[in-house]
Amino acid sequence: MNYYEVLGVSKTASQDDIKKAFHKLAHKHHPDKGGDEKKFKEINEAYQILSDKEKRAQYDQFGRVFDNNGFSASGGPAEGWNWAWGNPSARSGRADQEVEFDFGDIGDVFEEFFNFGGQRTAKKDFKKGKDIQLDIEIPLERVLVQTIEKINLTKFVVCHRCNGNGAEPSTKIKECFSCRGTGQVQQIKKTIFGSYTTFAVCPECRGEGTKPEKPCNVCKGEGRVKAEDIIGIAIPAGVDTEQIIKVAEKGEAGKKGGKAGDLYARIFVKKHPVFERRGDDLHAFVSINFSQAALGDEAEIDTLEKTKLILEIPQGAESGKILRISGKGVPHFGGYGRGNLYVELKIKTPKKLSREQKKLLEELKKQGL
Repeated sequence: MNYYEVLGVSKTASQDDIKKAFHKLAHKHHPDKGGDEKKFKEINEAYQILSDKEKRAQYDQFGRVFDNNGFSASGGPAEGWNWAWGNPSARSGRADQEVEFDFGDIGDVFEEFFNFGGQRTAKKDFKKGKDIQLDIEIPLERVLVQTIEKINLTKFVVCHRCNGNGAEPSTKIKECFSCRGTGQVQQIKKTIFGSYTTFAVCPECRGEGTKPEKPCNVCKGEGRVKAEDIIGIAIPAGVDTEQIIKVAEKGEAGKKGGKAGDLYARIFVKKHPVFERRGDDLHAFVSINFSQAALGDEAEIDTLEKTKLILEIPQGAESGKILRISGKGVPHFGGYGRGNLYVELKIKTPKKLSREQKKLLEELKKQGL
């Protein structure tokens, strides 16, 4: 595995670039947001190596990282060793030895050994629903005021028959007999180091600690079903492309009354044919003729709100001159006020002239204009 390719950065990438790449990919592939767990682990492993100067230097030189015991960062033996971890008949690579060991549960053994046989982690929320990610494209005009975007989604919703508890109406939910409501069962493991007590998810209740006396006929005891749901997402004024809006608990419904996941909407603002957005400012062009530029004039222009504005053209204006109209840009996201509108002047050169126009221009030419 090439750690640089995993993070999508070059070998000369700075620590800041590596950190940015990691955060972006971790957010995209996080299992809690529906990402690939294997990909997430690869991203995390790559970041752990490349974010550490010493480990990165070892990786750049040797293609792997070694600890004090000669093992590589990937968890396997370093070069020169030939142990097949996880293989029930793993043996040392030395020709003068034939010693066999069972390393099948070596990771769990060390983890339990150094945790004194206790519970490794806090009980996972098995009932929580998954987060949902989606993209929303809006026209530039929509960023001027807050709007509500209605989205139709097919997702897990709370079962209407059991109201999410997974049990048939008028039946009880009982404590799991196997784990006594803890959601975990003890297991005794025998290894080369001796016997150790470990904890595993209860297979009877799948870690929930309870079981319905009679599962719901509609959701089969899960407390949720797939259905179409209409969700209103508030799009704040001033929102910009790539901004993410979180709608709490509007993701998939949790199992058996568990907390629902969240919904994350990534915004994309369409390009406008007239106005170009640069931050909270808008930029546009207006065409004027030579006489307007030379003498000064007023020009009528459209705004993003589709109203009219009078633009004051100063005398002697040149092509490319930019005029500012305060407060006619995009609203500041999460704040007060608006950006500005910048209008660039373009002087039109006529391609066809009447006889009278040519005569007048000839006179101006004689006057040095």
